[in-house]
Amino acid sequence: QVQLVESGGGLVQTGGSLRLSCAASGRTFSSSTMGWFRQAPGKEREFVAAISWNGVGTYYKDSVKGRFTISRDNAKNTVYLQMNSLKPEDTAVYYCAANRFGWTELTTGDSYYYWGQGTQVTVSS
Repeated sequence: QVQLVESGGGLVQTGGSLRLSCAASGRTFSSSTMGWFRQAPGKEREFVAAISWNGVGTYYKDSVKGRFTISRDNAKNTVYLQMNSLKPEDTAVYYCAANRFGWTELTTGDSYYYWGQGTQVTVSS
């Protein structure tokens, strides 16, 4: 069992930065691929980024490459999403999740079996 709690969201102007955190409880966190997803009002949930259990592998949605960085600290049971050069289209509720399969099926929400409650990110123009 893994419980996930996101934090760090807020209101920021275009071009600003935020760092999201996802604190996990449970023994399986350090062996789990972790992902970040987001859902904007009226839109489908979409994949943002994923990181392998040891932090060596990372994978990003094309539109966030070069702006967002996913990282993790297994000693702190925490995964992060550093978001720079934010745009209004990044506005969404951001969720972290634990992948049930490991380093595969990274972009599919159904591959993730534990989810946090989400944190709101709003980017004003």
